[in-house]
Amino acid sequence: MRMQQMITGWADEKKRMVPPGGVESGVPFDWRGRRVIVVGLARSGRAAVELLLSNDARVTVTDSRTAEELGISTEDWVERGVSLALGGHPAGLLHGAEIMVVSPGVPGDTSIVLDAAERGIPVIGELELAYRFSEGTWLAVTGTNGKTTTTALLGALVATTGRPSVVAGNIGIALSAEVADVPEDGYVVAEVSSFQLDTIDTFKPKVAVLLNITEDHLDRYPSFRDYAESKRRVFENQKESDYAVLNVDDQLVGKLAGVLNSTVIPVSVEREVAGGVFVREGTLVSQVGGRERAVIELSRLGLPGPHNLANAAAATAAALAVGVQPEDAAHVLAGFRPLEHRLEPVAEIDGVLYVNDSKATNVESVMCALQSYDRPIVLIAGGRDKDADFDRLAELVGARVKALVLLGEAAPKLNRALGDIVPARRASSLDEAVRVAADSASPGDVILLSPACASFDMFRDFEDRGDRFREAVGVLERERAEEGERGRVGVSGNGEAP
Repeated sequence: MRMQQMITGWADEKKRMVPPGGVESGVPFDWRGRRVIVVGLARSGRAAVELLLSNDARVTVTDSRTAEELGISTEDWVERGVSLALGGHPAGLLHGAEIMVVSPGVPGDTSIVLDAAERGIPVIGELELAYRFSEGTWLAVTGTNGKTTTTALLGALVATTGRPSVVAGNIGIALSAEVADVPEDGYVVAEVSSFQLDTIDTFKPKVAVLLNITEDHLDRYPSFRDYAESKRRVFENQKESDYAVLNVDDQLVGKLAGVLNSTVIPVSVEREVAGGVFVREGTLVSQVGGRERAVIELSRLGLPGPHNLANAAAATAAALAVGVQPEDAAHVLAGFRPLEHRLEPVAEIDGVLYVNDSKATNVESVMCALQSYDRPIVLIAGGRDKDADFDRLAELVGARVKALVLLGEAAPKLNRALGDIVPARRASSLDEAVRVAADSASPGDVILLSPACASFDMFRDFEDRGDRFREAVGVLERERAEEGERGRVGVSGNGEAP
């Protein structure tokens, strides 16, 4: 219901969302001597500090965690004049502040951010900060699902131009650490999240890609509408000379085609779309730039799954818009392989394929994963719930899943939604989940870690969860190999040839 209401009404409005923290236009670009407060010292926050220091800003850093909890050393910062306020946000911290830079993980309703807004202190995010220091051409990718794979693929496509380029952002590499070295003729290929888009001001990518908008992060946003508005902000400052790549197979994204200021390049894997990228008779075809060209046969694509076909089409459209040649695109598309934690094949043990899809932190991602295999699936799911509707998985689970292994805080809710459809067992750890799944699998099956939940109840992040899954599979693989070796030794000991 929430989704349908958005589809029927949301995109008919063209309003500018006022982001949390009161971002204002016209913030000075000369940072020398200006007092800047950086809130949040995860990867992007630390990179923002370094970028500001290299441009002679007077920096104060603050985080609710201590340096020990953050796992960082602050001695070098202190020697370079940084003021520290760690383990909380003390009174008086905002006195004399001229601008605040917040990390994506800091919600807009955090008290210090709200205090800054009340005092009229402009608040921007690390994405906006990096953009202001950049001279290169920006290509931005956002969406609920698939943005990391699409960003990485777009980076590989852009690299074929021979121009300097970086791939950074929500993909796991802080933009502030990369953009200063990109020259005017270079490219910044950025994965941008809704959290980052909440705090933009002047950010205007030459090409902006929106893959899809589905329910996610409802533990942070008041409503699905607020979340969708954040995604739409990627196009906010674009002009007609800029490009908006829209996956029009997503109904909500498709509604934007008639309301944006930029030039729309539609993408579809379901129908032909004039002026865009689409599938015809088993071939990816482009009409970008008004000229029709075959790009690659689908059978040659290196990425599995129908969702990755949509990702590949979107990345191709964005790349062709900035001059990548179709023949170069075909070479990249054929050789590109899944990224870590995204339908990543880990091992095949006794005929069972183990797949790490730890990045699947919402229902839509799991639905895509389940549609990517034509063999029976043992699904490992669970973690910290993000107000997800797990009932939406029921049809696919019934059709494609032979057994469930549930873990984490969301296990009871998942069991209520899906436990009557296929056999479901609980596990207290990921190690145990792998072993329970192995007991439920037969040769030819897939054991798929695709949690549909955040990882923070048991792990540092989705990468930590995926790493732990790989480790558990590795232990199982070694044990099975040792068992096989002992069996061969036993046969040899009975007088038969080894």
